[in-house]
Amino acid sequence: MSTQQQLTELLTAALQPAHLEVINESHMHGTPTDDSHFKLVIVSESFAGQRLLQRHRSVNKVVAELLAGPIHALALHTYSPEEWQELGKVPASPACRGGSQLN
Repeated sequence: MSTQQQLTELLTAALQPAHLEVINESHMHGTPTDDSHFKLVIVSESFAGQRLLQRHRSVNKVVAELLAGPIHALALHTYSPEEWQELGKVPASPACRGGSQLN
């Protein structure tokens, strides 16, 4: 099972998201065949009333084993359903500024 599939299954089971996007951005970091860089967009009722740090901690706890292994970078975008309704789109990722890319 791919890292992307593992992330999807773990987050779906733990957070029961109303919306979940697991975006593999490894190709943007000079590792096109690697599953090491991901952007997560998670909309969950469990985030309502939580601060950003609390949300990130809850996600990191769910995926801790993957963070200790194949995942090198994980961008988290966590929203309550109300916040997501206001935003309505996935934030763009910045260009890679390091890693294995040549300057």
